[in-house]
Amino acid sequence: MEKREIINQIKLEIANIDYSTDADDLQVYGQDWTRFADVDCACVLFPKTVEQVQIIVKLANKLDFKLVPSGGRTGYSGGVVASNHEFVMSLEKMRSILDFNADDAQVTVQAGVVTEQLHNYAQEKDLFYPVDFASSGSSQIGGNIATNAGGIRVLRYGMTRDYVAGLKVVTATGELLSLNQGLIKNATGYDLRHLMIGSEGTLGIIVEATMQLIKPPVEQSVMLLALDSLDSVMRVFSLAKKEFKLSAYEFFTDIALKHVCKHRELDQPFDDLAQCYVLCEFDENEDAVMRVFEEGMENGDIVDGLISQSREQANQFWQYREGISESIAHFSPYKNDIAVKVSLVPEFMNKLDALVREHYPQFELVWFGHIGDGNLHLNIIKPEDMSIAEFKIECEMVNKHVYGLIQQMGGSISAEHGVGMIKKPYLSYSRSDEELKIMQGIKQVFDPNAVLNPGKLI
Repeated sequence: MEKREIINQIKLEIANIDYSTDADDLQVYGQDWTRFADVDCACVLFPKTVEQVQIIVKLANKLDFKLVPSGGRTGYSGGVVASNHEFVMSLEKMRSILDFNADDAQVTVQAGVVTEQLHNYAQEKDLFYPVDFASSGSSQIGGNIATNAGGIRVLRYGMTRDYVAGLKVVTATGELLSLNQGLIKNATGYDLRHLMIGSEGTLGIIVEATMQLIKPPVEQSVMLLALDSLDSVMRVFSLAKKEFKLSAYEFFTDIALKHVCKHRELDQPFDDLAQCYVLCEFDENEDAVMRVFEEGMENGDIVDGLISQSREQANQFWQYREGISESIAHFSPYKNDIAVKVSLVPEFMNKLDALVREHYPQFELVWFGHIGDGNLHLNIIKPEDMSIAEFKIECEMVNKHVYGLIQQMGGSISAEHGVGMIKKPYLSYSRSDEELKIMQGIKQVFDPNAVLNPGKLI
């Protein structure tokens, strides 16, 4: 059936449906922050209710068109790219906070609620939603759940999965599932809620979520340290972990700092450049700060350091870390979001650094990561005189080496951005043949007509 006929059928079923076929909208809503896939979006649909989502999904099965569920589109894996004339279903008009239960410290939200909106709401209730990342001002809760988003405080608080107390999901056949319903204990068989978390919109469309809030942490201090080497990063981590109750331990290189300072017009934090930097966030403890700093200086790992004296200064320190992705986005970087066990990070970092410098001698490399949870982000900057297509081919030629090392060390080719279409060809580096067959079987059970997010994940 032609696009216009499909739209007319949708309008017959949902008289007030908002949609767009404007070329600019198709381009914007048809992709995420990835720039390595062509966009071919037929139409963008903007449902306002769960019932409208159900009707659209049922029509997709009946009329044989494909749907790409879309949140804030802040991912880097091509997970919401419409590349084959699919209809994009944006959840951005479903942005209401539906219910709050003070006794359970739970809030029920629609999928389009922005992460920062949930942060602010929790604060109004004297509670805390701890999952946070640089894109919190635009990422949406539904998308966070669909990718099991991590971020900067996983070290202390865990992933999005740990705060999903209940879900409402529209299946690929248009049925509505209410999963777990906010229960802390529920031993009644398979927990389909956790199957939906991280499924990247391939099994169902998350329309509502009941999120667990927690007690706010005590006042946090932030320490910014200039370090001597990659090896120093882990030695200082061991020292800090012993002395502090850490909330975050973030790493970035001098090249990353250079880009952030230029993009955000920030002053360099230290008089002299170092090879790499770490940002620690922890419960205030002045004595522990001095012990870490003095021991780190004595063993030659810490070159210089600053400790926040106010919340404003702490926020300024965070800019050096949180501004990295934004500062290099216009270069169309090829991003590797990878992870190994924390104990293997030093060996992995050194091996990977040597490997990429051998195979990427012509490219600028921007390193940063959540070292405390084993997650590294390796960004390869595209040269100005190279097309995106050429650049993608060059980077993919080396993937087998990078992912081969990850496989050898029992790591993951995608730590927090999902698989999407960019990482899909490499999934076997992190998943066995047996696992892949089971995943394909699950997809077939939930989505027999291959309606949802085709070409992604599995």
